[in-house]
Amino acid sequence: MQAFGNDYVYIDAINQKLPDLPKLARFVSDRHFGIGSDGMVLICPSDKADFRMRMFNPDGTEGEMCGNALRSVGKYVYDHALTDKTELTVETLGGIQHLWLTVEKREPKDGEKQMPYQNRGFVSNIRANIGKPRLDTKVIPVLSDKPEFIEQPVEILDKTFNITAVSWGNPHTAMFVDDLYFDVHKYGREIEYKTDLFPNKTNVTFAQLVSRDYIKMREWERGTGETIGCGTGCATAVVAGVLTGRCDRKVTVEQIGGPLYIEWDEETGDMFMTGPSHNVFEGEIDITHLGE
Repeated sequence: MQAFGNDYVYIDAINQKLPDLPKLARFVSDRHFGIGSDGMVLICPSDKADFRMRMFNPDGTEGEMCGNALRSVGKYVYDHALTDKTELTVETLGGIQHLWLTVEKREPKDGEKQMPYQNRGFVSNIRANIGKPRLDTKVIPVLSDKPEFIEQPVEILDKTFNITAVSWGNPHTAMFVDDLYFDVHKYGREIEYKTDLFPNKTNVTFAQLVSRDYIKMREWERGTGETIGCGTGCATAVVAGVLTGRCDRKVTVEQIGGPLYIEWDEETGDMFMTGPSHNVFEGEIDITHLGE
C-alpha cells in the first residue's frame, strides 16, 4: 500500500502467528514488492482497541508509531472488510490512536482491485488523532540536560541547525531552513547518526515556512533515507513552528507525496492529521520458509 507518500507492506495478522518478525521485516524490505517499502505493518487483534498495529522498520527493529502507516491502517481494514466501522481505535506502542474514515461510492481507480464487498464504498479521506507530542528530553530520548529540546543549535558538518526534538513514540527532529533545495542526503544522514545526541537515531524533518498556514517539508527517515512523505514528520514540523512562533496551529504541510492538513488542538493538546488515502496494491509472497 502507498500511504500518501510512504510505501508500506500490510499483513493481515488477525488470525496468524508469525515467527521471527524482525527477519520477516528485513525479508519484506529487501524485496520491495515492486513498489518500494518503507516498512512492514501487521494488523493484529487487540483487547484494548478495534485493532492493534505493529510496525517494523526495514532493518527489522519495531517502531512505536508512524503517522502515515496509522492513517492507512484505517483504509486497509475498511476496504478489506475487516470492519464496518468508520470510527476506529488502533492500539500502538505509542498509545491508543483514533481514526475517522470518509467513505465514498466510486469506481475503483487504476491499480485498485474491485471486490464484492466494496460496493459499500472506498475510504477516500482519513482523519487521525495521533495524540499529544512529547517534548520531555527524558522521554524522547535526547542526550541533553535541558528539560525540553526546542531550537537547540547543533553543529552538523559545515552548518548549524536549530533543532527541535519531538516524539509520538518514535523520536523526530525538525528544523527550519530557508530553502529545501539542498543536500538532504548529506545532512539528513549526518543528523540521523548523531548518536552522541540521539542515541537511538532519529527521523529528520527539514521544513520551509511559506506562510503562517503553509509549510513545505522534506523528510529523512531513519534506516530508510529520504522518503516522499511522513505524516508524523509533517506534524513535527508544525509543533516546531508553533513552539517557535513561526506558524499557526492549523497548517497545510506539503510533502513530496502531497499535502496533509495538520491541526494542533489547543484545548486537548492532541495532534490531528487529515488527508486523502492512496491506492492499495495487492500481491502474495511465500513466507513459510522463514519459520523453519
